[in-house]
Amino acid sequence: MPVQAPQWTEFLLCPICTQTFEETVRRPISLGCGHTVCKMCLNKLHRKACPFDQTAISTDIEQLPVNTALLQLVGGQVPKAQPVALISSPEDTQHYEEARQCVEELALYLKPLRVGLSSTTQSMLSRPMQRKLVTLVHCQLVEEEGRVRAMRAARSLGERTVTELILQHQNPQQLSSNLWAAVRARGCQFLGPAMQEEALKLVLLALEDGSALSRKVLVLFVVQRLEPRFPQASKTSIGHVVQLLYRASCFKVCQKTDTVKKNVYSSLMQLKEEFRTYEALRREHDSQIVQIAMEGGLRIAPDQWSSLLYGDQSHKSHMQSIIDKLQTPASFAQSVQELTIALQRTGDPANLNRLRPHLELLANIDPSPDAPPPTWEQLEKGLVAVKTVVHGLVDFIQNHSKKGADPQQPPQHSKYKTYMCRDMKLKGGCPRGASCTFAHSQEELEKSVSIHSILGWNIYIAFSLEVFKRPFSFFFPLTKPYY
Repeated sequence: MPVQAPQWTEFLLCPICTQTFEETVRRPISLGCGHTVCKMCLNKLHRKACPFDQTAISTDIEQLPVNTALLQLVGGQVPKAQPVALISSPEDTQHYEEARQCVEELALYLKPLRVGLSSTTQSMLSRPMQRKLVTLVHCQLVEEEGRVRAMRAARSLGERTVTELILQHQNPQQLSSNLWAAVRARGCQFLGPAMQEEALKLVLLALEDGSALSRKVLVLFVVQRLEPRFPQASKTSIGHVVQLLYRASCFKVCQKTDTVKKNVYSSLMQLKEEFRTYEALRREHDSQIVQIAMEGGLRIAPDQWSSLLYGDQSHKSHMQSIIDKLQTPASFAQSVQELTIALQRTGDPANLNRLRPHLELLANIDPSPDAPPPTWEQLEKGLVAVKTVVHGLVDFIQNHSKKGADPQQPPQHSKYKTYMCRDMKLKGGCPRGASCTFAHSQEELEKSVSIHSILGWNIYIAFSLEVFKRPFSFFFPLTKPYY
């Protein structure tokens, strides 16, 4: 049976013995399937296959080179050049060495994620960028399958880089207004996180048993149930919510005909079976809004999507998975065009237009798992291109971005730093660093709890003072006049 792989943030630990890689006994060896195991555990395997996905290891373990990108992150001595027995041509060896050095340089951006790091250094790369970079670092370049994976990872990293650059050039104040304008232009509407959730649950309540209702009856049902909590609910607004679900193909529409005159006199809407749970219906609803945004040329980060659609930051992973699913091979090239337009509007002070040839090269990589393995020259060019564009993004964030110039403010929600961090207690270090929403010391915990208590009392006192300013009639409204 395959063993479950560890979390992506634990990339410096051997997933079998859970010990940190080092340069003598536990040297990191990456396999063609994209998993990395220390050499000691590899030599102890009962069968020559990856313990996580059971992929056969066809190459002699002694001939697989050490993953120097990971070795440098644990403080190991990285040799300038390794003899690679699997590459015979000196020209191919040179291409391999250039590609390996590119991966090593990119891996340095993962230093702030090291477990046990006491520094509060923030990574210059976003969480999605870090995840994609970890995937690239685990690729075994001397294996054909590993080279195919490395090219796909480079393409994915380049595509995310374009998205990050577009986000850097967008005005966040206009983002939400542009999004809802695009949604309204298609006859749909978003009523706010709380009201939209209730409306979707009422649609599900009416149709989850397989009932078929006309649009008019469905809208009236939702409005009548929604009005006690949301007086602003109207037939028009709820009709636009139903239209959003209709655009997302959540309904099966059947025609009701007059048996005598053979005329169609109404259409009945029935929820498709796969959307008769709230999770499935909400995911399709969210996917439709994201698709509308993409069609309108808007690029919105997962945390922004979480705030816009849910009013919190806890749905970032959900929104990221929707964005990934909607990506197509053509969307990369489209994003490059959108970035070019954005640079023309701003005058391109950072000269990001120089990255366009590298981005176009990455966009032309075949993302299919069945793609033929790249040549050594193609591998080198692809990894040089992704290194160049990631360096360009980091340089822009450090020197030209207003978002990057300000220190990152942690999210101040109601439970911020009121509990101890589990990673800090179990491992002695937290991969999230200063951006973690949990406390990393008893002093930090006590300080945060006291601040929240003071804020709570201040809010309570302010509310009490405001309430007692109200007139008597505010507490006891008169239903009938006294005579």
